[in-house]
Order: sequence, then C-alpha cells, then structure tokens
Amino acid sequence: MNTADTVATLLRASPLPALEARILLGHPLGWRRTELITRADDALDPLNVAAFRELEARRVAGEPIAQLIGSREFFGLDFEVTRDVLIPRPETELLVETAVYALEVRAARARVLDLGTGTGAIAVSIAWSRPDARVWAVDRSTEALAVAARNAIRLLEPKRPGGGVQFAHSDWYGALDASLTFDVIVSNPPYIASGDPHLSQGDLRFEPRGALTDDADGLSAIRAIVAGAPSRLAPNGVLWMEHGYDQAEAVRAILSEQGFADVRSECDLAGIERISGGRWPG
Repeated sequence: MNTADTVATLLRASPLPALEARILLGHPLGWRRTELITRADDALDPLNVAAFRELEARRVAGEPIAQLIGSREFFGLDFEVTRDVLIPRPETELLVETAVYALEVRAARARVLDLGTGTGAIAVSIAWSRPDARVWAVDRSTEALAVAARNAIRLLEPKRPGGGVQFAHSDWYGALDASLTFDVIVSNPPYIASGDPHLSQGDLRFEPRGALTDDADGLSAIRAIVAGAPSRLAPNGVLWMEHGYDQAEAVRAILSEQGFADVRSECDLAGIERISGGRWPG
C-alpha cells in the first residue's frame, strides 16, 4: 500500500480547510477527531481513501458538508440531513430556546406546532427539551416529512409523556383538525426574497428552493402564518418566527396589525434580530 495513503498525508494534500477535510475523512473511516490525531500515520484502506477523495471533490464543487456526511448537529442532537430538507443552522437554536422558555409558564402537556418542519430539528428539539409537551409538525414536502419522522424516532424516547411528534402533510394550517389549538406556534419559513443573490451562492445552491424563498418579497409566508394563527392559538398563546436579518421591523408590523400583543424581536449571538413574535390575547 502506498505510504501516502495515511491520515497525515491526505490532510496535508487536501485543498479544503483543515476542519472540513478532517470531517470528511473521518466519515468513511468512522473515526473521531482524536483517532485522526493518534492514528495519523496508519496506512489506510484504499476503499476509504477513494471514498474520502470523492467526498473531497464534491465539497470542492460546493456541496454542503451536512449533505455529504448526511447529518448536522443542532441543539446538541445529531439530525439526519438530505437534499430534501433545509440544513439546520445554529442561529435557529434561538427559536427553540424561546419556545422552550415560553413553555415554562404553561401547564403540563402544552401543545406546540412547528410549521414547515423540514428535518424536524425545531419540533424534535422542543420535544426533547420538554418531554411532557405535545408536539405537532407540518410540511408540504412528503420527502421532508419522511426525514423528520426518522429523526423523531431516532432522537426521542419512545415513551415520552407527551407522546411522539405528530406529523402532517400540510401547507401551513390547512390539514390540521379544525378543533386543534396550540399554546406555542413556531416556524422557520421561507423568507429569502426572490432574486436575492444569496440563493445562487454557497450551500443554498444545494438546498430545496421552496424551503428558502417564497419567490416573492420574502414576507408572504410570514403573512400567511400570522393571518392563520389567531384561530389556532389558545388564549395568550404565542407565535414566534425566524426571519431575515433586515426583516424584523416588517415582521413586527405584520404581527401588530393582526392584533398580537407584546410584539418583540430577539437577537441571535451575532446581535442580529433573528426571530420575532407576540402573544395572542384571545
């Protein structure tokens, strides 16, 4: 076997940033970061070397790391990722944290709805944090729902007090039973405006367009969610949504015009107003 086929030589020769190269090399090997260090001079199986080089080439071409290895960590949990779903991002953890905080003042078995669930990252993270909460999640993509359901089965206790996450194929509220109301509604909807140059850059090129943009002004999905929320929220229930870096003022206005109280935005770790929400007075 060629002595070049070692962790050390492959990483040195890789055109990728060191962290990305280590992640991709560790994937076919099944090795953790510590093993890549302690076994850096071990001769590697040619099949694993070939698998790494294929992943490396695809990453050089722009494919997201999460799609290449099939997973992404979010809220301390490891979520399956495919090309059918939006890749969970750290800034969205703020939405989960805010929802969990809102549940602290709710009675046991409070109801939560996640609109446009994708990987299920938001719904599953809330369910994991609050085992007593009853959680519903909807998406208009059957492929995304399949990914979300697998994540829920793998990551949640089968006998959690609130039961399993209930998934529904729905465009926002449409397929939900008319009698269902919720204490907390959350959503990370498509909010990138049509024509935004970011849609043709970086990881976004490989993610489902419908999860990124409304093909309009970036606010149409948010308007629909806000308009439908009053009939779906219990008295004093709350709605929180993620939005773009420059949309907070517009989203607050939409909420206020609909009659929400205590409307405000929260900043992510970068100081950007990342989510906005309010309370439905009922």
